[in-house]
Amino acid sequence: MVVHANCTGTSESLRVDYRNSLNLQQRLVALRQRGDVGDLLWLLEHPPTITLGASGGAGNLLQTGRELEDRGIDVVETPRGGDITCHEPGQLVGYPIVDLGSGECRKDIHLYLRKLEEGIIGVLARLGIEGFRIEGRTGVWVAGTPPRKIAAMGVRCTRWVTSHGFALNFQNSLEGFGAIVPCGISDAAVTSLARELPVAKVPPPKRLRQLVHEELESSLGVKLQVIEGAAAGRLCEESQEPGA
Repeated sequence: MVVHANCTGTSESLRVDYRNSLNLQQRLVALRQRGDVGDLLWLLEHPPTITLGASGGAGNLLQTGRELEDRGIDVVETPRGGDITCHEPGQLVGYPIVDLGSGECRKDIHLYLRKLEEGIIGVLARLGIEGFRIEGRTGVWVAGTPPRKIAAMGVRCTRWVTSHGFALNFQNSLEGFGAIVPCGISDAAVTSLARELPVAKVPPPKRLRQLVHEELESSLGVKLQVIEGAAAGRLCEESQEPGA
């Protein structure tokens, strides 16, 4: 089976509507459960979207639906874990489709989350940024007063195959975060790689995706086939998935 992967990709070529990504993730999970594909890492971007996780988060919306609509921001309820967060163009989103039935994270979703954090912390370290965890607050942070969240995480696990994953603020404007209390945490801020790094040290998008791939393979201890943007849909079609 051919997987369209490792293309250079403009921001537009990586962009996938959030609601469409939910359907595609379900299909990718089914493929992984049947063994039709190996472990995958889907890298993409979303248009402006606020998502409400399994923990809710509607109470952390700071603007009305009409106000958000006028700003071109969609609001979507999602089955991933966690609270409210925001997606924007320029943010790198990663959805690992990984079988936790064996390996280092065998049937341990909490360990899996820590390994995702470890991978993103490794990416930051290679870029000269010290990232860290905060006990009880899933995600990756940069030190400051208050601390600044640079990567949000929320996952789902279906028959021990994962979906959803992380959103790493890269070159996104962060404007959408002003419409929410991110993850329901009011005593912290958000940041991005573009804000934390000198302009000359901000990596090209292709290089960032490469670093993420390498560090997640290392932290999770598995080989990950990368698919980017709309390639996920092509993979589902090529698989001849029943009912697709």
